[in-house]
Amino acid sequence: MKNFEFFNPVRILFGEGQIDMITQELLPYQTILLTYGGGSIKRNGVYDKVISALKGKKVLEFSGIEPNPRYETLIKAVKLARENNVDFVLAVGGGSVIDGTKFIVASIPFEGEPWDILTKGIKVEKAVPFGTVLTLPATGSEMNAGAVISREATKEKYAFGSPAVYPKFSVLDPTTTYSLPQKQVANGVVDAFAHVLEQYLTYPSNSPIQDRFAEGILQTLIEVGPKTLENPTDYDLRANFMWSCTMALNGLISTGVPTDWATHMIGHELTAFFGLDHGVTLAIIYPALLSEMVEFKKEKLLQYGSRVWNLNGKNLTPERAIEETEKFFRSLGIKTRLPEHGISFADTKPIVDRFAARGWKMGENKNITSDIVEKILKRAAELYRQ
Repeated sequence: MKNFEFFNPVRILFGEGQIDMITQELLPYQTILLTYGGGSIKRNGVYDKVISALKGKKVLEFSGIEPNPRYETLIKAVKLARENNVDFVLAVGGGSVIDGTKFIVASIPFEGEPWDILTKGIKVEKAVPFGTVLTLPATGSEMNAGAVISREATKEKYAFGSPAVYPKFSVLDPTTTYSLPQKQVANGVVDAFAHVLEQYLTYPSNSPIQDRFAEGILQTLIEVGPKTLENPTDYDLRANFMWSCTMALNGLISTGVPTDWATHMIGHELTAFFGLDHGVTLAIIYPALLSEMVEFKKEKLLQYGSRVWNLNGKNLTPERAIEETEKFFRSLGIKTRLPEHGISFADTKPIVDRFAARGWKMGENKNITSDIVEKILKRAAELYRQ
């Protein structure tokens, strides 16, 4: 196990009716910027509950944060917040709204060009405090300090992180997810599953506690994922789905272990160039990446196949574990090959060129270069054969 430091200050308010607790959490603040997406929270009743909890505060609203939050949109919220001396921001939505809000709160006090936070890796030292009301489980952004932001003009997508952008609190009420479209729930299951794999499917590091945590989350997602798609108003299913997504990326299972994240980096480019949902890009890239890097991940793939998929005997092979993973993604209704989304291998050349230009070396062994990315995309462009 590697040396590590673990810190997570986010207060979690979990369960039905917990939106009411926002009132107590916001006692020290006066001017609140409420951020959200396309307006679904006004149709499912969440907006009314939040506004009720904000009674007595000056509330400004900023809506329209996209599923892949764009710099061009978020910078407008920064301007609004600065002009009105906002002292707290409340994000109501899924990971995209929360990610976008992290960029907003980091940018408000930032004295330079906010885009530099993403492209130049400038350390964020301070941010306006914020909280969240999670309505779409998937990214774990409600309990971590990272965010991913896109820029439409340049077709780029970058991540940033800082302890300054941990939420002060996050409300997780499973009933707020009942009205979600099935596609968004399926994407959320895949996203959380992939988050765990990025921190687990690397190489052995003598970290059995972290491994068992990770395997438990994976097994829970396999168990409840399909069921919660079929039974969207089953409270217990949604509660376990929601908490699994949070636990998948709150920093706990990555302590002391090697991590990968190449699938996410390649997936970000698929979103940037082709507009695919983030969860869909992960379902496309992960099986292809595992197949290409199988020799480097063999030991953990065998452990994963045995403990998570209950494979044994001649069925316990790295290849079979990869097959089970892709079958699971497809069982959720997600297509896992590029041609199924109208994308050919030739179409992905700009992605390979971008990785070559950046000179990035990704993965737990830093051995995934642009040449390997090309091979991964070629595998992802093959037709699926069950």
